[in-house]
Amino acid sequence: MSGTRDSLTRSTWRNWAGNVAARPAREARPASVAELAETVRRAAGEGLRVKTVGTGHSFTAIAATDGVLVRPDLLTGIRRIDRRAMTVTVESGTPLRRLNTALAREGLSLTNMGDIMEQTVAGAISTGTHGTGRDSASIAAQISELELVTADGRVMTCSREENPEVFAAARIGLGALGVISAVTFAVEPLFLLTAREEPMPFDRVTEEFEALYTENEHFEFYWFPHTGNCTTKRNNRSAGPANPPGRISGWIEDEFLSNGLFQVANAIGRAVPATVPAIARLSSRALSARTYTDIPHQVFTSPRRVRFLEMEYALPREAAIGALRELKAMIDRSPLRVSFPVEVRTAPADDIPLSTASGRDSAYIAVHMYKGTPHRAYFTAAERILTAHGGRPHWGKLHTRDAAYLAGVYPRFGEFTAVRDQLDPDRLFGNDYLRRVLGD
Repeated sequence: MSGTRDSLTRSTWRNWAGNVAARPAREARPASVAELAETVRRAAGEGLRVKTVGTGHSFTAIAATDGVLVRPDLLTGIRRIDRRAMTVTVESGTPLRRLNTALAREGLSLTNMGDIMEQTVAGAISTGTHGTGRDSASIAAQISELELVTADGRVMTCSREENPEVFAAARIGLGALGVISAVTFAVEPLFLLTAREEPMPFDRVTEEFEALYTENEHFEFYWFPHTGNCTTKRNNRSAGPANPPGRISGWIEDEFLSNGLFQVANAIGRAVPATVPAIARLSSRALSARTYTDIPHQVFTSPRRVRFLEMEYALPREAAIGALRELKAMIDRSPLRVSFPVEVRTAPADDIPLSTASGRDSAYIAVHMYKGTPHRAYFTAAERILTAHGGRPHWGKLHTRDAAYLAGVYPRFGEFTAVRDQLDPDRLFGNDYLRRVLGD
């Protein structure tokens, strides 16, 4: 095996939600950039395609392959911290949880995050993972440099100064441009966030959305279908002191109610759909108002133990509330029974060609269905509403859009595909999902 940790396999890989499966010809676990480059060269020589898979938190088949499945679990850890430049360079297979814990120990933090920490660094940025923010954008927007293994086995460094056209595209590259081996993020001194969580009626949230967005650094809310109830969360920087949730009260809110009891409620709703509206009314009132102050990753993220399927679209921010009201009206008049809340977040415009916020201030509407519950009718109806507003689907979440549609909603789509043609003309890193969303 020439020093690489490749293993022949016909075992089945499945993603976190269990809706995607693949049977790769073999798996590779490179422990260095040199081994990763050798894995890529060897696969190319054998005519096998290459895909990298992290923790499988994408709901699409973006990482599926019948060729070589690269597992980056040995490509982990921080390479270096540059306090003068305020950057951290991290191996691509590092889980976000480990990165954030290590940064906090060093008195540093990312500016913004998504709402889970289970993903690998490369997986999170490649699919456009984002949180919510008035001024601070996705994880990919915090990248200052990338190290990429290309289809010919070269190790390419790219930044705004070096290979800038590749850097522009590869920050959210869908795994289509190469295998990311390391990422350099801009960081800042560790800070505190105060989170204010409270229930709020749907009509009030939607009427006051622009004010809530404007007045808070990070605002998001969840609407519970079949009710007029929402849960809101406002995160703003704080001078302190830290005041995290108590061990018992935090466990009750984050584990017992948000995961344990919610799991039971969804299982009942799946078995007896007629109970869903009543359960939704109870669920929407279960979480009480609370305020706490903690370091960023403890505030931005939450444990997600209840398995589900998800579709999410980014809309122009000014279109989001109208689309949400249409979604509510559609559910209210339909026989659908939806036990999962609808999530709404925001992001400022950025300059990444395939970012869902590329060139426009955006708001995200995410719909979910509990694992094992029929989801197609709901997602199809929701997608019809969201695409009518120029929606851009999240790359790692379910959708039915193709390259023709996506080229129409991404002004820089052609810029990305040109870089792909340059770096991977033979589609070594291709698969069926990329063929659909990027074209041949």
